[in-house]
Amino acid sequence: MSPARIPGGRLPGRRCLKRQPPRGPRPPGGACCTSPTETGNERDWTSTFLRTSLRVSGGRSGPVAEHCRRPAAAQPPPSLAALPFFVFFHGGYWQSGSKDSSAFMVSPLTAQGVAVVVVSYDIAPKGTLDQMVDQVTQSIAFVQKRYPCNEGIYLCGHSAGAHLAAMMLLANWTKHGATPNLKGFFLVSGIYDLEPIMHIPENEALLMTLEDAQRNSPQRCLEVALTQPVDAACPVLVIVGQHDSPEYHRQSREFYQALRRGGWKASFEELDDVDHFEIIWNLTQKDYVLTQMILKTIFQES
Repeated sequence: MSPARIPGGRLPGRRCLKRQPPRGPRPPGGACCTSPTETGNERDWTSTFLRTSLRVSGGRSGPVAEHCRRPAAAQPPPSLAALPFFVFFHGGYWQSGSKDSSAFMVSPLTAQGVAVVVVSYDIAPKGTLDQMVDQVTQSIAFVQKRYPCNEGIYLCGHSAGAHLAAMMLLANWTKHGATPNLKGFFLVSGIYDLEPIMHIPENEALLMTLEDAQRNSPQRCLEVALTQPVDAACPVLVIVGQHDSPEYHRQSREFYQALRRGGWKASFEELDDVDHFEIIWNLTQKDYVLTQMILKTIFQES
């Protein structure tokens, strides 16, 4: 895309990224956050539980906050071993946001027996796009290894996080020693074509070249892929808000169309009366349409 296509379809700028989710009580427990250590060694990944209990189906509850650092070989808490896992990747143009501020969707999901994982990755300028994609891949492999009896891993990302989640459609799991039990993708207000980012100020921290953008664009990767590591029958929901910018609408629809051409079980949803931030913050509400889409998909597919 040339710079001429950016005006009028411009993605939100940095000033918008400073907005934070509404203040309120912190979500009750069950959010498992995985993050890499400085070494990047898969065995050094840690599990941190934000609170002390996880509600599971049937009204059972139990402690899950044993300690913040465990070797990957340790046994998982029994209450988590056979649950569906919802793995979330935060947005922020790959240069803001964190797992600690992104667990607002925990309560409505854990109340229905879903384990929630909020993933950390090294944002720019510390991390490059290649490193972020690799860290996210490692995090999913870690969850699969640690909870091999899971009832399905469902990936969800918002904005830049949707980009990272979409990159997992064609990830090479062989080098990570685990093929995750991926059962669904929820791609919310995502960015799938990175070339336009080269022409806006957000690239100052990313230092993204054309080669970087092409290598890390889910749209391009999908179009040139020779194989589909993830089962094509795995549902992929591409979601955008009514008041998202035109560029988000364009990218979401074009990525959905590319998925359909590739034979994926993809669907496209435009959610009424929400903007780029409300579309994800509203996951705090159990009756919110996206919350219900997620739960319906998980419990139909698990």
